[in-house]
Parts: sequence; structure tokens; C-alpha cells
Amino acid sequence: MSDDTTNKSAGGLLSDALGNISGLVRSEVDLARAEISENLTQAGVAIGLIAGAAIIALVALNVLAAALVAALTELGLDGGWAALIVGVLLAGIAFALITKGVNDLKLSSLAPTRTMKNVKRDAAAVKDAYDDK
Repeated sequence: MSDDTTNKSAGGLLSDALGNISGLVRSEVDLARAEISENLTQAGVAIGLIAGAAIIALVALNVLAAALVAALTELGLDGGWAALIVGVLLAGIAFALITKGVNDLKLSSLAPTRTMKNVKRDAAAVKDAYDDK
């Protein structure tokens, strides 16, 4: 083979490698977009949980609290103690719902983890392929 043929082969190989890397990067960007979109949907659901928790807490405080306090008072408990018991119970329920929503919103759950793993795997594969040549 002449130097011209060798150079064309090397140029062709380089062109193919760049084309493959470009396609790989495009695929990973598309995967990242899809994964981020999915994670944002989950974040929207988590925000809905928080809003639902707030609404339930308000309704519960306005409607049921007085009825429960009255019921406990009817059973012979002092009104102040009855109100305290009902308040603590409702606060516990609201806290559990808010905690669940906040945990679902953590930024680590929004990161495109599958894409990061794929990019690392692809980078290692490309590195191994060119180290062998």
C-alpha cells in the first residue's frame, strides 16, 4: 500500500469513529432529555402530594377538629386536653404527607442517573477500543 492509501484508510477510520461518537452523543442527549422529562413528571406528582397534604390538613383542622374535640369532651375529657390530642393527631398526618412529598422532590431523584451510567460505560468502551489499536 502507498502512503496515500494508508492516509485515506486512517482518514476513513477517523471519519467513521467521529460519526459513531457523534451518534452516540446524540443518543445519550436524547436519553437524558427523556429521563429528565420523566423525573420532572415525578416532581410534579410530588408537588401535587404536598398540595394535597396542605388541603387535607386545612380541611381536617376546620371540619373534624371541632367535632373530635367535642366528642372527647362528651366522653369526660377536659376541653383543653381534647383539643391538644386532636391537634397532635392531625399534625402527625400532615407531617407524614409533607415528608413523603419533600423526599420525592430531592434533587438526587431528579438527576438523569441512567444517562450518566451509559455515558461512563460508553466512554470506557471508546477508550478501550482506541487503546487496543
